[in-house]
Amino acid sequence: MDLAVARELPAAQAAGSVPKISIRSVGKTFRRPRSDDTVVALKDVSLDIADNTFVSLVGPSGCGKTTLLRMINGLIRPDAGEVLVSGRNPAPGPSMGFVFQSFRLVPWATVLKNVAFSLEVSGTPKREARERADRFLELVGLSKFRKAYPSELSGGMKQRVALARAFATQPEILLMDEPFASIDAQTRELMQGELMSLWARQKGVVVFVTHSVDEAVLLADQIVLMGPRPGRIVEVIPVNLPRPRWSYDVRADPEFIRLRSHLWSAIRDMVVTDPGSDFYGREVAAQTAA
Repeated sequence: MDLAVARELPAAQAAGSVPKISIRSVGKTFRRPRSDDTVVALKDVSLDIADNTFVSLVGPSGCGKTTLLRMINGLIRPDAGEVLVSGRNPAPGPSMGFVFQSFRLVPWATVLKNVAFSLEVSGTPKREARERADRFLELVGLSKFRKAYPSELSGGMKQRVALARAFATQPEILLMDEPFASIDAQTRELMQGELMSLWARQKGVVVFVTHSVDEAVLLADQIVLMGPRPGRIVEVIPVNLPRPRWSYDVRADPEFIRLRSHLWSAIRDMVVTDPGSDFYGREVAAQTAA
């Protein structure tokens, strides 16, 4: 590692910073379709996120990560507590981007039109929208494919288009729900670098849901570890790793190794001790058999 690269204090830890996103004692319960049964997705969740901070949400499957993401976007309202964005109730709009696991590209539109479309919808003049779309396609290395259609692209290229589309609107907050889960491991690493590069240029808040511990540590200023249903925040962990993280072998950094080990052990213990998990009791049974 280049020792000249200073370790940064995560933005969310800066003294006196005002939260961009404020989550206060939030709870959410869903009713199962055609049933009187209910599922408590989130319970008493509180979290502050400062501006210009990259936050990763990790935890076992079903712990409410996506539900929390949709609450920040205003797509779901809490049953208890409140979510505030810049001091107001959140609502979908151009100031808040959302990148999904599926690419959600319009199949009959070219790559350029897919990126420009969200700009035009938000009121950007057509010519300016096309110029900005071109600029962001260049940033993700897809200028040569501006006239191609989604069916002509690989999975990684489609996700690059989705990233360009999200960043082109220059949102204050970018919400990402396992955006790289459906692409191969090699492309995933390349996409992580693309994301870090784009965010370094534009900043703002990113809230990134992932099941990958490595990905969470690689990308984030803060990692929010959530526990099994009902979803709750177990720990908020600052990531004091140098940026830019693509400039050196960050995975060999002792702090990266420590954080990865801590998170993996915590999640593993949650899963094997959760009665609702398919892995419940497996470790105890294995130790008994031995």
